[in-house]
Amino acid sequence: MTESEIPKEYNANEVEEKWMEKWNLSMYHFNWGEDTRPQYIIDTPPPYPTGNFHIGNALNWCYIDFVARYKRMRGYNVMFPQGWDCHGLPTEVKVEETHKITKNQVPRAEFRRMCKELTAGNIDKMRKTMLRLGFSVDWSNEFVTMEPSYFVKTQKSFVKMYNGGHIYHEDHPVNWCPRCETAIAFAEVEYDAGKTNLNFVHFDKVDIATTRPELMAACVAVAVNPKDERYSQYIGKDIDVPIFGQKVTLIADEAVEPEFGTGAVMICTFGDKQDIRWWVKYGLPLVKAIDKQGKMTEVAGKYEGMSITECREAVISDLKTAGFLYDQKPLEQNVGLCWRCDTPIETLSGPQWFVKINHQGILKAADEINWYPEYMKVRLQNWTGTMEWDWCISRQRIFATPIPIWYCKKCGEVMIAEESWLPIDPNESSPKKACACGSTEFEPETDVLDTWMDSSITALHVSGWESEHELRLPAQIRPQGHDIIRTWAFYTILRSLALEGKRPWDSIMVNGMVLGPDGHKMSKSLGNVISPEEVTSQHSADAFRQWGAVGGSTGSDVMFRWKDVVSASRFLQKMWSIYRFSMSHLKDFGPEDVENFPLHSLLTVDRWLLSKLNRLVDTATKELEGYQFDSTFKAIRGFAWEILADNYLELIKGRLYGDEPEGKRAARYVLYRTMKTLSLLLAPFIPFFAEELYSRFSNESVHMQAWPTVDESLISEEAEAAGELIKDITGEVRRYKSDLGMALNAPLKKIEIYNAEIDTGDIAGATNSEVELMAGAPSFEYVPVEVKPNMGLLGPLFRKDAGAVIKALKEQDPVAIETQAASGKITVNVNGEKIELESGAVEIRKEVISGGREVDVLEVRGAIVVIVR
Repeated sequence: MTESEIPKEYNANEVEEKWMEKWNLSMYHFNWGEDTRPQYIIDTPPPYPTGNFHIGNALNWCYIDFVARYKRMRGYNVMFPQGWDCHGLPTEVKVEETHKITKNQVPRAEFRRMCKELTAGNIDKMRKTMLRLGFSVDWSNEFVTMEPSYFVKTQKSFVKMYNGGHIYHEDHPVNWCPRCETAIAFAEVEYDAGKTNLNFVHFDKVDIATTRPELMAACVAVAVNPKDERYSQYIGKDIDVPIFGQKVTLIADEAVEPEFGTGAVMICTFGDKQDIRWWVKYGLPLVKAIDKQGKMTEVAGKYEGMSITECREAVISDLKTAGFLYDQKPLEQNVGLCWRCDTPIETLSGPQWFVKINHQGILKAADEINWYPEYMKVRLQNWTGTMEWDWCISRQRIFATPIPIWYCKKCGEVMIAEESWLPIDPNESSPKKACACGSTEFEPETDVLDTWMDSSITALHVSGWESEHELRLPAQIRPQGHDIIRTWAFYTILRSLALEGKRPWDSIMVNGMVLGPDGHKMSKSLGNVISPEEVTSQHSADAFRQWGAVGGSTGSDVMFRWKDVVSASRFLQKMWSIYRFSMSHLKDFGPEDVENFPLHSLLTVDRWLLSKLNRLVDTATKELEGYQFDSTFKAIRGFAWEILADNYLELIKGRLYGDEPEGKRAARYVLYRTMKTLSLLLAPFIPFFAEELYSRFSNESVHMQAWPTVDESLISEEAEAAGELIKDITGEVRRYKSDLGMALNAPLKKIEIYNAEIDTGDIAGATNSEVELMAGAPSFEYVPVEVKPNMGLLGPLFRKDAGAVIKALKEQDPVAIETQAASGKITVNVNGEKIELESGAVEIRKEVISGGREVDVLEVRGAIVVIVR
């Protein structure tokens, strides 16, 4: 390979497109058959197919790809599957918006078809982005949750868990989104700070304070603290609710805060979680004042049909008119919102399906899993500790996995599908047997499963659960964002335990969020959203991936800054220049030359470089084992730029361009090993660039090669110390030349080095000067050659006469002035007047004389470097 055949500038887009076309993606396939390699299964997050593989996804997939590529090179049978979590509200909402319909205005099957069509198109768009970013996905293990081949497993898991006593059906309060008209789990409720009014209302015996006057129609009790003496005489008595007129009982409960509001609160069905606790605890009646569309029911009397907001305003107005409302105070509160449409949620009661929460099992499994970073485990522990109710898994939507259940019209018994019937939609098919009562008439379950029921079996699915393959649970790693620890991580552990009694993975690697260039979370409203495609088109996929690697440590949020991508592009160009220079000297130097090279002929800087290189391999390996991508890449970049380019290449140029064959051969050997090793170390991070580098070493892909191993025999503290001395001496001499305005290749008369035992050949080559290693210690004579008056001292002291004093000093014999200064006083004649000065009034510049020659002296790491001028 000659230098002319390698372009001077690195054309990233050209190289990346070339390798995208050339790569055979089957090299990333997992081998389900006999394999001597240990398995490494990644439970990859299935993104929601919005059509936009956003930058947060891209950061997560960069992390996954770094791991997948590294583990393959380490000899693992790696599965990096790709799934698509298709079902759920966002697609339904988008279809409703696109077609200007609601889900109930078209047949269920037609609505599902529209959703599938939209989703399939979005998957195609996102798949292209992933390929462009060079992710080594195993496309032979792609899964799509809306396809029967996948959701049959969701349904099987439901049947198994129902039959195993993990799932039950019950009329129970749930979080309800009036906009989406469906139940949502507690984990899907987002909270936002809001402002409201605390309304103070006269009841007949007590005054209450409430933020939800529209729920007075559903008031079923009033509660006070048992220690609150203001109300003790009324405990157990009936209270009249104003306007609505129902009588309720005043009860005493320690959960009431006497200091808040009036110390007396309404218990409504339902205003919040505390209302549910009291409703259960005291066996209170259930009054439904709000319907599934967020409208007031007939229970609300004249307010029936109003929206919640309209009703609140109307009730407040009527309370004022009747004299019941006597005060209002502003109050800040956290408002629970639907995670998909930001509509304030309500708590409604109705028949729903629930999964039992196994708190202790989940906490025990969490302890068996390695968390990266470790502190993220606390989030799961905290969430598990606050779960008061079971997981509501039924949804009142259409585009989701059907619940395989029917209800007997005659006796009302539940008929659950047998596994052999699955996949099945109860709305389109009837049970294949009669009910125990003999009836064959059934009502299908119209509710569908929460989309987390699909995605929480991904670990099982990718490990071969319910397939022709043997089950390989646990998977080795789960990569995911910290924002879905309480949902995806939590539910996956729960389901894995319920279905197989095992933890889902050995390790979990948590990534942070991507912040915009302004430091805020990316959002369209802030205008700070940047797409991966935008970055790759302006720079490259490898530059984007490098940003992902060095942006921050695992678990931490990462700010996207264009300057970091520009810096990444600069490193690619710098690395390309290093490569181009190196390869120009390896034209006829190949694997056989490396194999037959006699290591004893290496020079000091060669041993120094190879020792540093092997330490780099050791560091990179250890850091990647702990998923520390930022420190790994920074170490590689620092070695390439500072140790290799700035120092080693400069030191060996004399040998590379010289006539001494052994020294040249040693330098070429080191260059070959270093460039080949760097191409392997860079492969997990910047796969296109690494492939281009490696292509001149082999016809095989770099991504099919083994990760470099540490050669302990080449790690030497002695060689590193000697090499550092050579590097530093050369650096000081070059700095010396630069300070004098000399060209760096300008020769010096001679360089003598004392108090060091090192090779001098590379110093001579790098400084273009004769270098001699000297025995003993140098003898120096310091001869005064110039008097330099202290202007800052003499100016203020003599003012207008300062010039004459300075002129007189400069005319003096430097030797005589030094002698006077040593005594503490300096005397000069100025215009016939004798003036006495302090010794600090001058500085004496001296020349160093060694062996009768004028020299300059540098001290480097204890060595004395004498430069003969």
